Amino acid sequence: MGWLKDDVALITGGGTGLGLALVHRFIDEGASVVVLERDANRADSLKREFGDKIETVVGDVTSYEDNVKAVETAVERFGRLDTFVANAGVFDFFKPLSEFEGPEISAAFDELLSINVKGGLLGARAALDALIKSKGSMIFTVSNAGFYTGGGGPLYTASKHGLVGVVRQLAHELGPKIRVNGVAPGGMRTSLSGLKATNTADESLETMEGFEELIIGITPLRMSPTPDQYCGPYVLLASRENAAPMTGVVINTDGGLGVRGIMNVCGGEDLSA
Repeated sequence: MGWLKDDVALITGGGTGLGLALVHRFIDEGASVVVLERDANRADSLKREFGDKIETVVGDVTSYEDNVKAVETAVERFGRLDTFVANAGVFDFFKPLSEFEGPEISAAFDELLSINVKGGLLGARAALDALIKSKGSMIFTVSNAGFYTGGGGPLYTASKHGLVGVVRQLAHELGPKIRVNGVAPGGMRTSLSGLKATNTADESLETMEGFEELIIGITPLRMSPTPDQYCGPYVLLASRENAAPMTGVVINTDGGLGVRGIMNVCGGEDLSA
């Protein structure tokens, strides 16, 4: 029996990368899933793969109406909503402030923060009543960039630091009716894309040269995790039985970035048994 048997989850950005891995894992754990996905082809692919275990809504997380439609789909199709996962996001590809032209900052800021922060807030508001009824939970995908510098440029870092504040504030506002938590993954090779405002919308971490080697080199665990390896904490946080006392928590799953040493990244590479 899975940890999420008979639960219903809404996952944004579930058509690719970490979102797709979460869809697989939540269904494996016994949940039914609704996905809000802006790419119609990805949405169709999900329906073909998972059949009656999933419903898809083609829409944009920056639209409150599309978020409402996704929640209504969950309730109408599966009878309830237990977990809202705000996962959709975009990246700034480490672009530093000095490389922005003045007018470009405003457009790029609005585009990135609209998806990474406002999109989660719109989804949370749309899901509010359904989650109060089920005494459910919200989970926000944060990032190592929510805690450390250099995990992105100033725009991405601002958005993920902002999400840490969103998690904490909503945990306060919505307790005891709804648990609100986050997961802060480290780097992973996915199709996380860039911004129209910076002409990087067609780029992704999948094609970034040297990315996996970078992640392995900076983390004490010396690994470049795949999206499915990040899913466990989401399942934990969604589980009423296993995470009942947990709210306002952001679980760091970044390979140990916070314990890197001054003299070396990790101290156990020469250990043997």
